[in-house]
Parts: sequence; structure tokens; C-alpha cells
Amino acid sequence: MNLETVLPFIGIFAVMYFFILAPQIKRSKQEKKFAAELKRGDRVITKSGMHGKVVDLNDKDHSCVIETLAGKIKFDRSAISMEMSTKLNAPATKK
Repeated sequence: MNLETVLPFIGIFAVMYFFILAPQIKRSKQEKKFAAELKRGDRVITKSGMHGKVVDLNDKDHSCVIETLAGKIKFDRSAISMEMSTKLNAPATKK
């Protein structure tokens, strides 16, 4: 095998890493950090679209209890949407 044969494969792998794998790894780290930093009183939105406020956190099974208008529901912390919750808690911008 010569370099001319291997070089395209190296290029394809480099493009895949920088455009697909690296952003996904970064996002995964951010989501883990977000789930670890959840605290009582945080307003959140689940990935299924349920709005509520964190009432209780359980570190043993990585779950949290969310209070909604319908009552209290227990969710896994990974079910909390990082994007939607940060948008919900963002300060209002002036126009």
C-alpha cells in the first residue's frame, strides 16, 4: 500500500471526526453537566414536552420528581431537555 491509496481514507475519517463525532461528544458532555447541575426549584421541560418544576432529586437512581399542573411525576434526569430548559429559563430580551 502506498500513501496515495491510504490518504483518501484518512481524509474521510478526519472529516467524519470533525463534523460528526467531535460535536456529538461535546454535546454529550454538556448534557451530563446539565443533568448533574439540576437543583430543586429549576423550571424544566422534558424531551416529551412536559413543563414543570424540579421538586426532588434522587442521586441513587439519577431520577428527579417534577411538579406539573397535573401533579408530581418521577422522571429520569436524562429525560430533561437541555435545550428547551435553557430557553425557558433564559432572561427576556428587550426589543
